[in-house]
Amino acid sequence: MAEDHMRYDILAQEALRGVVRKVLAEVSRTGLPGDHHFFISFATRAPGTRISEELLKQYDKEMTIVLQNQYWDLKVTESAFEVGLSFNGQPEMLHIPFAAIKSFFDPSVQFALQFDPATAPDEREADEASADAATEAASGDNASSETSGEKVVSLDAFRKKP
Repeated sequence: MAEDHMRYDILAQEALRGVVRKVLAEVSRTGLPGDHHFFISFATRAPGTRISEELLKQYDKEMTIVLQNQYWDLKVTESAFEVGLSFNGQPEMLHIPFAAIKSFFDPSVQFALQFDPATAPDEREADEASADAATEAASGDNASSETSGEKVVSLDAFRKKP
């Protein structure tokens, strides 16, 4: 069998995480429609996940939350979502990267997705790669660009001078 250089497994997982992102973004704007509600399982120690130490002691590896009647401040970004939930009467804010999600289930329509967190891009690695590229471009260090065959052109020569 040929080697998968395209990494279709990763592409499919990212696309399905996009489904979860879109659903949560819509719910954050309009609320839960009809009988829809969600069970979301995630890795509690995944990079970028932020939960209280108390919850981390209880849920060392994985946790499942339910978004149904009692949640607040649902905010969705490109890489994560935040939500307020109550645990034993204590309000908590959770920050969960989409890469940390292990499963998503909407029992009202029997819709389920399973994810492999190992195929998820690490949020910190992506941020660091972007920062490194920006730093390299800003420093004007062409040595590494020249060795890789890329040409860097400064746009300063084309700007209007006051």
